Amino acid sequence: MPLLDAAKGIACAVIVGHHLSRYGPMPAGAYTLAPDFFAWLSNEGRLAVQVFLVIAGFLAAASLAPDGLLRCDRPIARILQRYGRLVMPYLAALTVCVLVAALVRPWLDEEVVPAAPTLGQLIAHGLLLQDLLGYESLSTGVWYVAIDFQLFALALALVGLPALLQRSGSAPVSALARWVPVALVLGLAVTSLALFNRNAELDDTGIYFFGTYGLGMLVFWIGRATRFSTWQSAVALLALVGAGALAIDWRSRIATALVTALLIAIAQRRHWLSPARWPAAAVPLQRLGRMSYSLFLIHFPVLLAMNALVANAAPHGPWVDALGLAGTFGLSVVAAALLHRWVEVRPASWRAVFTLFAALLVSGLVVSH
Repeated sequence: MPLLDAAKGIACAVIVGHHLSRYGPMPAGAYTLAPDFFAWLSNEGRLAVQVFLVIAGFLAAASLAPDGLLRCDRPIARILQRYGRLVMPYLAALTVCVLVAALVRPWLDEEVVPAAPTLGQLIAHGLLLQDLLGYESLSTGVWYVAIDFQLFALALALVGLPALLQRSGSAPVSALARWVPVALVLGLAVTSLALFNRNAELDDTGIYFFGTYGLGMLVFWIGRATRFSTWQSAVALLALVGAGALAIDWRSRIATALVTALLIAIAQRRHWLSPARWPAAAVPLQRLGRMSYSLFLIHFPVLLAMNALVANAAPHGPWVDALGLAGTFGLSVVAAALLHRWVEVRPASWRAVFTLFAALLVSGLVVSH
């Protein structure tokens, strides 16, 4: 779906820009050249994460239950497969970050550089439990990987519940089985938007973000409607749910997610997601979108290295800092292309996961001593 790839590419560029505007001495030096732009990136750039959450929900529904019913026979294996695909590039990028942080720690402020990791911290990161267990993150944005995994597992549980009940011989659900997962997703999404997402203490859990993720899932199912009147009513209900959540408590992140979901609904109805409807000139954005996960993971160690290099160079002015930020983005894209090619797109295997986990543990323990 080239349009979704392009959207991910733009969103990832904004997220990377958000981090570039916040960490290290370079953004402080370059700020005077474009104060409004840097202030927007620093304060509002984080909202681009909502685009990823909506698209992730959309693709999860397409993969797990395109017709409303869970179509995988081994849900536990599917969850483990998802874990493997998420953590292979994640573990590789964390290893790089741990090593780069150790190299630049003497040259950069301690608040910018993650502290030397402990064994428990490394293990928690490998198991995607670092935030739930209260450990400091080894890299910026790694919370999203853990949340993505929780959301996928939660979505699979919701869409698989009717099949589980049917196999266990409970009340007959086959007649309405296709609508039960949709109702469950809608119910939890509404609860998340109205309740869980308003409690900051839950922001380490999937239920905090399920409102946004659920909007994406619901949009996919809405797009399966054959009658325009049905599609129109479903979109109106989705808009009403989002507007109700914003009326209860205005949140820019939820407004961004709602607009994203509605735009995808329109694009799906008008067949804009088809490759045939997408111009060849947008191919670079598509490519950036396809490797957006790798870019999201690897840009922080590049940012640390470039900040250390520029900060300890000869006396310089704002333009050198601005060029350093531009160079950081370019080098991050190159690093992401390598990570995407050599790790992310490789078939997930437990051997590879264990090898990368071991590399992270060894690297972390070496730099800690």
